Amino acid sequence: MTWFVLSLITIFFWSGSDFFSKLGSPASDSYSHWKMVMAVGLVMGLHAAYMLIFGGESVTGRDFIVYLPASFCYILSMIIGYAGLRYIELSISSPICNSSGAVTAVLCAIFLGQRLLGYQLIGVVLITAGIIALQGVDIRLDDERKHADPRYTRSAKAIIYPLLYCAIDGIGTFADAWLLDGHIEEGPANIAYELTFLGMAVFAFIYVVIIKKQKLYTGMSDLRRLEAPKLMAAISETAGQFAYIYALSANAILSAPLISAYCVLSMVWSRIFLKEKLTKSQYAAIATAVAGIILLGIGDA
Repeated sequence: MTWFVLSLITIFFWSGSDFFSKLGSPASDSYSHWKMVMAVGLVMGLHAAYMLIFGGESVTGRDFIVYLPASFCYILSMIIGYAGLRYIELSISSPICNSSGAVTAVLCAIFLGQRLLGYQLIGVVLITAGIIALQGVDIRLDDERKHADPRYTRSAKAIIYPLLYCAIDGIGTFADAWLLDGHIEEGPANIAYELTFLGMAVFAFIYVVIIKKQKLYTGMSDLRRLEAPKLMAAISETAGQFAYIYALSANAILSAPLISAYCVLSMVWSRIFLKEKLTKSQYAAIATAVAGIILLGIGDA
């Protein structure tokens, strides 16, 4: 049951990361994705330092090398995802991005020999169907809005961003599951990932601030409106990652598609806080995914 609770914790925090990332990614800022990398890398670096100093964790050079395939895929997919947020006004990217959990489940079944029980298979199918349905509904709605408003033409071109995220993140999660299966422990793996992300944040700072001479913010209003959401997204991302790596280690073939359902909660936050209206089709897709989550939770209990 631990993997299920950890997965729910991850869903909560990563949906928050998704929500705040969108708030802090205006279309007018072509460097917003690199600024998100700075924020996430800074918070992850601080968390890694805390775990090394006070948490009794340790990390070696070998840990960085062993975990590098997963770190590379995760960081690359996140940069692509952050960049795509600038072009997608109504959050059509999240359901597509989160189809990566289904990709991981298939790879785990084929290459790691992990198998699903009957109720587990039904739960995974329901979650995946709900995510795919959200994806289809959002693309259709976006196409309708595009014809009504020329501003939405950029969204159609941006579909490549979530598709790339889905593929790369799915491969990264599979690599993560394989590496955690006897090649590296959860604690060192998480610290290696966080410090690698810190290194990418340093690169992003050098590129944006020193080379491109961009300001991180232009005043207190900008700091509250754009940079504060980035920091909240970074904190949520780091908290979710900490729970995620233990959930994946405990049960990769189930936790991966379950955690992918955080896009459902992201849409709920958008409905509550951004006052975005959801259609009946979107509510039906959300209910389908939630039914799969409940089935996995009850069955595992």
